[in-house]
Amino acid sequence: MPNAIASPEILAFAAGFPLALLHAAATLAILVAGAALYATLTPHREIALIREGNSAAAISFSGVLVGLALPLAAAMTASASLLEIIMWGAPTIVVQLLVFRLVDLLLKGLPERIQHGEISAASLLAGAKLASAVVLAAAVAG
Repeated sequence: MPNAIASPEILAFAAGFPLALLHAAATLAILVAGAALYATLTPHREIALIREGNSAAAISFSGVLVGLALPLAAAMTASASLLEIIMWGAPTIVVQLLVFRLVDLLLKGLPERIQHGEISAASLLAGAKLASAVVLAAAVAG
């Protein structure tokens, strides 16, 4: 009976799993850094607003997290190395940060509207983030 531990599947998993964990950890680190950068650059403090029960801030920040994660996931899928993940991941973060500014130009006073709990403004921002994330993810995945 062949040794199950020495099977090609188990050996491939044993060789690939640490690399998969490294890529996932790096991608999650980029996601956290991007979310922290977003939270720092926006004039309102979404985490504090969320802690106070502001639903608009929660919708907005949720859109940010998913909007950042989608292109990062595509970058991780399309990349063969950690360097490629970083090279594709960093620009997608920058583009997603610019989407906030574009929606702010469109809506005039977006930070104040979110601070005041305006769900419609937060929903539009979340939708814009998700739409641009899907396009970015497709572009990165090629």
